[in-house]
Amino acid sequence: MSSNIKYIGLDVHKEAISIAVLNGAGKLVMESIIETQAVTLLQFLQGLRGELHVTLEEGTWAAWLYDVLQPHVHELVVCNPRRNALLKEGSKSDKVDARKLAELLRSGMLRPVTAEKMDCGRCASWRVVIRPSAKI
Repeated sequence: MSSNIKYIGLDVHKEAISIAVLNGAGKLVMESIIETQAVTLLQFLQGLRGELHVTLEEGTWAAWLYDVLQPHVHELVVCNPRRNALLKEGSKSDKVDARKLAELLRSGMLRPVTAEKMDCGRCASWRVVIRPSAKI
């Protein structure tokens, strides 16, 4: 079963999302840069097989992306960027950040933020961000 798990790190910006996909063993199996649009992101995820575990940092797009992604993935973790020390080490680029986020998710080193703490600006819709249980 672990060979069917994918850990996906998203580094989200206004125009583009950098994506890194690791398999259950931690091997980088795919990297991509896509436009920041719901349909594009969902098409990307539909092209992946297996149990999808996704993470992104809280910020302007977090609440919107949570609503878009949550029904389509096994686990979704919105994390606090100030708590991710690994992201501050070494090279700094969107591609590297996406990979590091996926690695942190795979290793269980991310703690989700809650809606009360999520900085979602003037978002009209947001929910408590938790690790959802397995789909039935």
